[in-house]
Amino acid sequence: MFKKILFLITFTSVLFSQEITLGVVPQQSPLELSKKWLPITNYISEKTGIKVVFKTEKSIQIFEEKFVEGQYDIAFMNPYHFNIANKQQNYSAFARSKDDIVGIILGKKDKEFNVNNLKGTTFLFPSPNAFAATLLTKYELKEKYNFDIDKESKVIYVNSHDSVYKGIARGIGDFGGGIIRTFDNFKDTEDKDKIEIVYKTKPYPSHPFASHPRVSEEIVEKISKAIIEMPVELKDLLSIKEFIPTTTSEYDVIKNIGIK
Repeated sequence: MFKKILFLITFTSVLFSQEITLGVVPQQSPLELSKKWLPITNYISEKTGIKVVFKTEKSIQIFEEKFVEGQYDIAFMNPYHFNIANKQQNYSAFARSKDDIVGIILGKKDKEFNVNNLKGTTFLFPSPNAFAATLLTKYELKEKYNFDIDKESKVIYVNSHDSVYKGIARGIGDFGGGIIRTFDNFKDTEDKDKIEIVYKTKPYPSHPFASHPRVSEEIVEKISKAIIEMPVELKDLLSIKEFIPTTTSEYDVIKNIGIK
C-alpha cells in the first residue's frame, strides 16, 4: 500500500513538474485577457498534465520585446509578430483559428469615410506592428488607393484594440484600425453604438500559436491537440469557432507586407 501511495505521489509530481509559459498578445487590457485566457490555460493544463501559465503585457510593444528575447515557451501572436519571432528565435507555428484574419477601419456613424478625403484626418492604432489592425489597413490603403496614412494623416498609437474603439467613439481620432474578433468582443455598449466598420482588408492566415525551440516536440503535440479539441464554451471566449493545425510556411505570405 505504501509503495502504491509513493508511486502516485511520484507520478503526480513528475506529471506536473513541467511548466510552460503561454504569452498572449495584449489586444485588450491584461484584466480582460485574463478573464478569457485563465480558463483556457487551466483547461490545457488539465488536458495535458503540463502546467501552462498565462502571461501578457500592458502593451503590445512590451510583448514584442519579450518574444524577441524568447521569454515565452508558447505564444499566441499576430502573423507579423510570428515572422519576427521565427527569424529572431526560431519559433514554429503549430495551430491557428480556421477563420482567416481581416483588418478593419472604424469610424463614427455620423462621419463619412472617403479615401479621397482622408488627408489631415487622425487615425488611431493599437501599436505600430499590430498586424491586421495597423499593418494591413495601412498597406491596403497605400497599395490600392495610393494613400499613405503615415505621411498624410496624424497617427496615434493607443496600446490596445479596445482603446482604439473607445477613442473613435469619444472623438480622439477620426478613424482607427482593429479586427472583427476584438470589435465583436468590445463590451462598452455606449461607445460601440457610436462606431461602425467602414473598411475591410482582404483575408490572411490568422494569429498562430507558436512554440520556442526549447519546447519538446512531445509537449507541443500535447498542447496542439488540446487546443484543437478545445470545448466550444472556451472557444466562444475568444470568438473563435474552430482551431486547426498550421505550419510556419503558411505565414510566408505575410513577409512582403511587413517589408513594404
